[in-house]
Amino acid sequence: MTGICFAQTDSRQTNFGQTFLPDYTFRASSLRSMQTLGEAGWGAANGVITGKPKTAAGGWLVLDSAYQDLGFRALFRCTGGAETGILFRAEKTDKGLKGIYLSLKPGDVAAYRLLLDAQGKEISREKLRPGGGIYYRAAPPAKGDEPARNFPQRPAAPADLPVTRPNTDLRAGEWNQVEVFIEENVIRSFVNDGGEMGGVADGTEALDEYGPVALYVGGTGEVAFRELMFKDIAVRVTPKEKVSEHFSMQRISDMYYSWGADAADFNRDGHLDIVAGPLIYYGPGFTRHREIFTAVAVGPSKEFTSTNVQFTYDFNGDGWPDVLTSPSAAVLFINPKGENRRWKSYNILPSVQSEITHFTDIDRDGVPELVYGAEGYMRYAKFDKNDPGKPWKAYTISGKGYALAHGIGTGDINGDGRIDLLNAYGWWEQPAGPLDEQTQWKYHPVAFGRYGRRGSNIGGSLMAVYDANGDGLADVVTNLNVHGFGLAWYEQKRKPDGSIDFVRHMISDDYSAKSKGGVTFSQAHGATFADVDLDGIPDYIVGKRYFTHLDNMFDPDSYGAPVLYWYRTVRNPKAPGGAEFVPELIHNRSGAGSEITAVDINKDGAVEILTSTNHGTFIFWNKHRKSPSKK
Repeated sequence: MTGICFAQTDSRQTNFGQTFLPDYTFRASSLRSMQTLGEAGWGAANGVITGKPKTAAGGWLVLDSAYQDLGFRALFRCTGGAETGILFRAEKTDKGLKGIYLSLKPGDVAAYRLLLDAQGKEISREKLRPGGGIYYRAAPPAKGDEPARNFPQRPAAPADLPVTRPNTDLRAGEWNQVEVFIEENVIRSFVNDGGEMGGVADGTEALDEYGPVALYVGGTGEVAFRELMFKDIAVRVTPKEKVSEHFSMQRISDMYYSWGADAADFNRDGHLDIVAGPLIYYGPGFTRHREIFTAVAVGPSKEFTSTNVQFTYDFNGDGWPDVLTSPSAAVLFINPKGENRRWKSYNILPSVQSEITHFTDIDRDGVPELVYGAEGYMRYAKFDKNDPGKPWKAYTISGKGYALAHGIGTGDINGDGRIDLLNAYGWWEQPAGPLDEQTQWKYHPVAFGRYGRRGSNIGGSLMAVYDANGDGLADVVTNLNVHGFGLAWYEQKRKPDGSIDFVRHMISDDYSAKSKGGVTFSQAHGATFADVDLDGIPDYIVGKRYFTHLDNMFDPDSYGAPVLYWYRTVRNPKAPGGAEFVPELIHNRSGAGSEITAVDINKDGAVEILTSTNHGTFIFWNKHRKSPSKK
């Protein structure tokens, strides 16, 4: 098979995602140059391959392009008692063929090392040991029997959640989807947009195995495959660097220290400085930096930074800005007021479940609070201005089971003047009157996120709350799954009885769907909102976190370009919901971490964009300027 062809959605498309752009998609009506083994008949028509076993043992169709590291996607359907599977790296031996076999038999979706004779008859199979996850190459097994892997039971979800995990079981007699990524000695399989089923092929020979893909049919009845897609995942693409004409880029660090950054005048010289992880970069030039805690650069292939999100504020009221970092704990670093030393730290919240936190004034007392999830609960925490280094007071607003690792937002949803809290499960209405640590807020279920697209996660990063279409009601703009695909805005609607509903409008989806401006990317782990173009309407800023779970194919489209975009909010009565989001690339070689910060660094009235990623720390200087009509 040669050539390049991209999959197109047609009337037969099922509701499955597509997480990569293939090098080749099979669309032929011929199987010329492909080999058959065993007892089965094979045919092709309009890109659909069918196989019918002649005996229960069945047979194989060996495709005609060989791979070592491969991305594979197909839809398959078994009818009439047929069984199927896929052999990867189908390598010839003196006995026949060997390879890594993915069984797609109900009750036995698993990976095996398979050996066939010259007629395609199975000689032996050995089940691969469990593996995969966030590691690129699996380590050899420990000596002796491998211990059983005991996974903790997932706690029962609350009954009123608006979204549930999809059923990813094989569908008898219907189309199913399989995506497979085989790299080095690891095979990762994803069926019907479900989570990873990983296996490890042990032995040094597993690193050198090479060969084509072979399709299997056995039992009785018929198997059909369509939308067969192949991608040589050993080939990586580094795009030619692009920076928006509306921004200029300044890389202030080449190293990976942090997923977040913020700005304040830490040395009180009249210029804003930038903190990213352990380092402060001094303005206005940002060429000098100093540690606030020990700085150790991280290796992005195998390590994570400990700093996801950072905030600045004068916590002790001494006039010198301090730094707050989170998660997995929240740590406060107190500014030593110009002394030439590292800063003293205080562990003020020992447990922070959410990777995304937000620092904002929830109760409108003039002092911001930290909004986060912990131990299954949605919470915010207040500090004592007289002693901010002691443990902060936590206010629990939800029942247990509502907190998520991803996605937090704040804003006045119902227009009562009070700030409400959001995550991918909906929003919590702040009650009137004084609040104490155990006052639960009224919960309104809304699916502000989604499962699927190979991910077991749900939820975005910082969720934007603002009036997108100009109707006076607060809407929500968010990424749907930070380890998958999807950007959307939720139009607020009021029912005749005054109750609130939301209508979802997709902005961007995966590769099986059209997206605004043709822009599609996964791992949208960092986001914020601000008025980028000075038209008086907030815009949405979002980027891809590259190597978000290290250097591997665990996440969808892991090696797609690390892009950073801003989506201009355009109020358009002719658009669905009265608004559209027009994407503009800011940069295609850095992406985002867990946090994007929009702040006017040079005090010219236009916000700059700050990011800190495994590609370094960046300032994107905004070139927009106010026109006389915008004064």
